[in-house]
Amino acid sequence: MTDLRKIDINLIVVAQAILRERNLTKAGQRLGMSQPAVSGALARLRQQYDDPLLVRQGRNFALTDRAESLLPMINEAVLALKQTVQLLPVFEPATSQRTFYLSASDYAMSQLISPLTDLLKSEAPGVRVVCDSLPLGSPVSPEDLLKRDVIIGGTGRGLPGKRRALFSDKFVCIADAANPRVRHGALTMQDLTELRHVRASFGDSNSTHIDDMFAEAGVTPDLAMVVQGFLPVPVAVAGTDLIGHVPQMLAERYASALGLQIVDTPLQSFLVEAAYWHPSKKSDPAVNWLVDMLYRTAERVEFGSDN
Repeated sequence: MTDLRKIDINLIVVAQAILRERNLTKAGQRLGMSQPAVSGALARLRQQYDDPLLVRQGRNFALTDRAESLLPMINEAVLALKQTVQLLPVFEPATSQRTFYLSASDYAMSQLISPLTDLLKSEAPGVRVVCDSLPLGSPVSPEDLLKRDVIIGGTGRGLPGKRRALFSDKFVCIADAANPRVRHGALTMQDLTELRHVRASFGDSNSTHIDDMFAEAGVTPDLAMVVQGFLPVPVAVAGTDLIGHVPQMLAERYASALGLQIVDTPLQSFLVEAAYWHPSKKSDPAVNWLVDMLYRTAERVEFGSDN
């Protein structure tokens, strides 16, 4: 096994800068190091990995295959180091400069970002939140939770970790206001079977509440289009004879602007969005504070205030 006492942790940060910039001078400027110092670090990295890492390509440098494979792991290692250093016994939001890493669906972000920004501005002006989408291609894993402070996702989807419910919504069917199959604001089960659908996807291996709703009803939707996330669904439905299912708050936000109607159907499905975090972070006061902030933000989304 590798003896960690023999590893210079600073080299990981330098390696990230060198591999990202592919230029020793620019890497040095980014780190506040001289070019000779960066050159010496590269020599040590080449010896450690038994690979040149950077090779000249014309007037520029390119990464070797080994360097290309190392870069994602080095990025994760630097992120883990930052989060470890930031794990302090006391967290003071008013003066903190901490960066939090948050993942959520496009729908959850569209509901939470604006009120969360307002709360942070007044209570933690130095805090920064970096948001990205939910991990795609496979179910969320404990490793995904380790890479982020909090993941926001629907309950009942098998997400691991500690959990706190944030807000609830229900799924509704949307159709263009001129869709001829909609009668008295409703669609029948036969309509749901015969009409073509726009489906929101979060990766081939991740089913949604809507998928479960149709499966339980014995309905196989005729898919005309599959889009990533919920936000594109109203746009894809507008001006067509297609239908789709999205959370009600999202449908109400865009219905008027896109000329859509919310349609009654025989099927119902509900959604509870929750904050998930890795059990190892349960003693991190900063993560606990972030979860509390998300809960307060969700109260504003659902009820219009902190109360």
